Amino acid sequence: MLSPTRMKDEQVVEEEKDRKRDLTRKVWQQAVSFLVFLAILALLPAPSTTAPAATPSASTIPPPSPSETASLLHFEANCHIRHMKYTMEFRTDDLEAGFHEQGLCYTILDLFGAGTEATSTTLLWSFIYMMKYPEIQGKVQAEIDRVIGPTRQPCMADRPNMPYTDAVIHEIQRMGNIVPLNVPRITHKDTTLGGYFIPEGTQIIPNLTSVLFDETQWKSHSFDPQNFLNPQGEFVRPDAFLPFSAGKQVCPGESTAHMELFLFLTSLLQVFTLSPPAGTKPSLEFQFGITFSPKPFNMTARPRGQSSFQRQRVSASQ
Repeated sequence: MLSPTRMKDEQVVEEEKDRKRDLTRKVWQQAVSFLVFLAILALLPAPSTTAPAATPSASTIPPPSPSETASLLHFEANCHIRHMKYTMEFRTDDLEAGFHEQGLCYTILDLFGAGTEATSTTLLWSFIYMMKYPEIQGKVQAEIDRVIGPTRQPCMADRPNMPYTDAVIHEIQRMGNIVPLNVPRITHKDTTLGGYFIPEGTQIIPNLTSVLFDETQWKSHSFDPQNFLNPQGEFVRPDAFLPFSAGKQVCPGESTAHMELFLFLTSLLQVFTLSPPAGTKPSLEFQFGITFSPKPFNMTARPRGQSSFQRQRVSASQ
């Protein structure tokens, strides 16, 4: 008979093999999907050079008020669209910078894409990992209780004081790997990268999985928030963390996604403890769509105690 220690080691080896097979399947599925998308795109008619009259545009946005203009001058814009329109008026000769109506529409689409599909999918993965690793969920809740408490609502000012929670969120993004292959790029001039010559006009598909799971870049290859913490327990962001791509083409919705993930997850774990239904275990199986998301699952959210929201409701009813 095998000793318990050896059985456990063999189980870890098998889990590692399963993880690598899943990663390979993820990359190939998205590559095939992308090729199918290109084939369909080639069958579509060329875009029209004139937009339909009914198409909404940035010109329908009212100009900023005098008080907003003063705020914009001090780089304190509270509206992305108006800030872009204001900048467009003074940079009409710098179209390559993206300060034009088409560039504005693209950035808005990027913000909505990162703020809906990507964020909601990452939240689903966060539920899975919190159920799968209840001890990590408990540490996050302990940090929430220590920094925020049971009554006050979380805010972004709390994030610098919650390195463990921040590390958990980043590890969820790394392990979730919802976009294994990034959107394609094209080189606008001859380039040499890593000793390889890439001519102008070459289509490039970044393989984000290769860096998010590079065994030379991470302390642990399984789910472990220590990948984002130094020995002093402070949050650190490794260079290999690139779920939003890198460089000038990084997703403009990155900061929005980080903000939403922090506020949603801390607000939820402040009030509830997540666990799988009795007799079941959370699964890391995924399904392919716009992003890689977990397969439908059931979850139990047990109240930790009377939350601030519940107190407010009781107070209002009185």
